[in-house]
Formats: sequence, structure tokens, C-alpha cells
Amino acid sequence: MKPRITVITLGADNLEKSLHFYRDGLGLPTEGIAGTEFEHDAVAFFDLQTGLKLAIWNRKDIAHETNVTLTAPSPAEFTLGHNVGSKAEADKVMEQAKQAGATITDPAHDTFWGGYAGHFQDPDGHLWEIVWNPHWDAIE
Repeated sequence: MKPRITVITLGADNLEKSLHFYRDGLGLPTEGIAGTEFEHDAVAFFDLQTGLKLAIWNRKDIAHETNVTLTAPSPAEFTLGHNVGSKAEADKVMEQAKQAGATITDPAHDTFWGGYAGHFQDPDGHLWEIVWNPHWDAIE
């Protein structure tokens, strides 16, 4: 399999609330919620970087589409890593997320491996890691 991930879809319990968080709070560009005229199809896409989008879609509709049982969400299933270019930028993004309504679960701090990282949860509990890694090439 060639790595061709183009969309990361997060299940949301309230699309409007998640839209507000990502668009208005974090400033991610989007055309808003589309597909409301179809059952199980309301979704919003956000442009991340070239070739990659973030989508939010109702959890119940994901369960319907994929033919799996809707269960209680667990924030510890995965994290989304957002790499930044400095400790100051990590602090800025963490504050922006907090102001947007995120729950800070782990304030940004120096890590044991020499980096700097913190974690927050979006309105649906998805975990984001904001991280500066001095061992990686500079992030622009």
C-alpha cells in the first residue's frame, strides 16, 4: 500500500459546535458544513496542508456508513500531532486552543526527550498534541 492519506475524519456529536471550534477558534479554512440535504452526509472539510484535509462528521453517521456499532468515544484511542517551529509557537497554539474552548489536559512543557509538548481535547474529546521537536527539520 502506498501512503496516500488525504483526509483525517473525526467523529463529532455536534457538527455546529465542532465547526465553530475548528473554523472560528483555531482558524482552519473551510467552506462550512455540506451535504445536509442527504441523510447521513452532513460533513465539513478543513484545509490543512497541500493534499491533506481534516473532516468532521457525525459519529452516528460514521457508524452507519461503516456498519459498526456506535460506542462511547474514548479520547485515548489516538492523538493528532501538530508540529510547530518553537516553544513559543507551541505556547501560542495551546492558548489559541484554550480560548477556542479546548480542554487543556497537559500544559506545554519540556519533555524527557528534549522537545516541548502539550495536549488538549477538542469539543468531542479528540486529543491533539502540540509539539516542538528540536530533532526534526524546522517547521515553517
